Amino acid sequence: MRPRAVTIGLALAGLLASGTTLAGERPAAVETCLGCHAIKGYKNAYPTYHVPKLGGQHAQYIVDALRAYANGERPHSTMHANAVTLSEEEMQAIAKWFEEQGE
Repeated sequence: MRPRAVTIGLALAGLLASGTTLAGERPAAVETCLGCHAIKGYKNAYPTYHVPKLGGQHAQYIVDALRAYANGERPHSTMHANAVTLSEEEMQAIAKWFEEQGE
């Protein structure tokens, strides 16, 4: 095998192993978000509040919110439990994907 082909193969394998997504692909971590944030008019049961749709939201706002949930600056036990497990790269990928979805 040629050295260039090996290098390209290793780079692609590294991307796949790291969970990084290529442009336009939905990051795996988004699946958890969609369970609440993709349902039009969804309200949490207790306490009752509107769950915002994230499609079209500015990516930086989503990243800032996820960081705040992860470090406890924004109180919400479910969001904390999800955000605290995310890497910075996952937060960025989630935010970028939602921003690209529009309304």
